[in-house]
Amino acid sequence: MPLSKFVWFDGKFMTLDKAKVPITTHAIHYGTSVFEGIRAYWNGENLFVFRLNDHIKRFRRSGKFYDISLNFSDKIISNAIIEICKKNKIKKSCYIRPFYFVGDYGINLHVTEKAPTNVAIFIFPFGDLFNKNGITAGVVSWRKFSDMSTPPQAKMGGNYLNSIIATQEAKRNGYDEAILLDHNGNVSESPGENIFIVREGQLITPPLSSSALNGITRDTVIKIAKNLDIEVIETEIARSELTISDEIFLTGTAAEIIPVVAVDRKQIASGKPGDITKKMMKEYTGIVMNKNSDYHHWLTRVY
Repeated sequence: MPLSKFVWFDGKFMTLDKAKVPITTHAIHYGTSVFEGIRAYWNGENLFVFRLNDHIKRFRRSGKFYDISLNFSDKIISNAIIEICKKNKIKKSCYIRPFYFVGDYGINLHVTEKAPTNVAIFIFPFGDLFNKNGITAGVVSWRKFSDMSTPPQAKMGGNYLNSIIATQEAKRNGYDEAILLDHNGNVSESPGENIFIVREGQLITPPLSSSALNGITRDTVIKIAKNLDIEVIETEIARSELTISDEIFLTGTAAEIIPVVAVDRKQIASGKPGDITKKMMKEYTGIVMNKNSDYHHWLTRVY
């Protein structure tokens, strides 16, 4: 997808070709980068950034796990995100990628809060990541890393090598997406999405102790469900429970809410998106398109 003409780099707007880093950048060598994925939705009248403040809080918090400093205030980052939309005259739904990373720091592994960091934001038009009519998924042999090795709640560039190798295996096996198990063999999440199963009208999702990211779309679904009087249970899910679920769906900023209609080549229920999944998709769309006044506080108006 074409990137926007203008980006934000260390406090300044510039054209994409001017935003460069040296080959000695620490993050290129060691994955010491922190990122967020944020969606903004065009509803025909205005562009709305979804849960901007929550994304920025997590953005800063991720770096704290590794003493990597975000040397700009939350307000500056927030304003930069809004202004990058304006400067690029974006009037369609888009994806916003802010990230910061350890810069020119040699090969020193002792990263401290004083290590130099750079911050960048770019943006591009973005539609559906997956087929909203449903996808297939397969449980892969690779496990999701755990707090025993590296913090799963930090959205670090290096962490996503785990996602890449899982995705590669799933694609080789003919699936649209992967499902990773945690270190105990229970369901954790997909490479870029949280997972929910539906059983007897209840929503069930793995706890954070199963190495699941505390996803913002995950949290959105939990809050929507509770407001609709749908019970949500956070508990360990055995691999064997997947294929006997009434429904399965994935959640993530890029993916939004995606039905899973088969796991490990076994059809889930009717093999079509279930009623609760469809209800969640409809509610989510209404919220991000500014059609539900109960959730106005999650939207930041651009124009």
